[in-house]
Amino acid sequence: MKRWFRRWLRDPRWLRWGLNIYPPYLGAGIKVRTISPDYRYVEVEMRLHWYNRNYVGTHFGGSLYSMTDPFYMLMLINILGPDYVVWDQAAEIVFRRPGRGKVRAVFTLNEAQIEDIRRATADGKPYRPTFMVNVVDEAGEVVAEVKKVLYVRRKRQG
Repeated sequence: MKRWFRRWLRDPRWLRWGLNIYPPYLGAGIKVRTISPDYRYVEVEMRLHWYNRNYVGTHFGGSLYSMTDPFYMLMLINILGPDYVVWDQAAEIVFRRPGRGKVRAVFTLNEAQIEDIRRATADGKPYRPTFMVNVVDEAGEVVAEVKKVLYVRRKRQG
């Protein structure tokens, strides 16, 4: 990827814009509403449309998962900076109730979590933090619980 393009995507406003026109998100009706300037807060939503319904008329499970997929990875890449390798490694989704109408997911990282990652990777060994995020409906009811496991490692110097 071109250096100018990577730099451009490090700005949360441009990253939000880029994700909102990213074809898989556009096609699923997923909207990134907010990325905070410090990357510690992200809010994503998805309305129910004819093109993201499943056979029984509720949100398609793949779209519910998609709306949670890259965000903890993107947040940590931008918070930790270029001295770290960050990848999504595993995920698990548990559907709790049918999703109808607008659903949303909120991703947060606090300073204690970030410091824990820095401490665990200081020696260059991989660390696999786990994050949980709920997809909730307009009434605040949990539609799906998503568990994300990331791979984080400090890059080797030299």
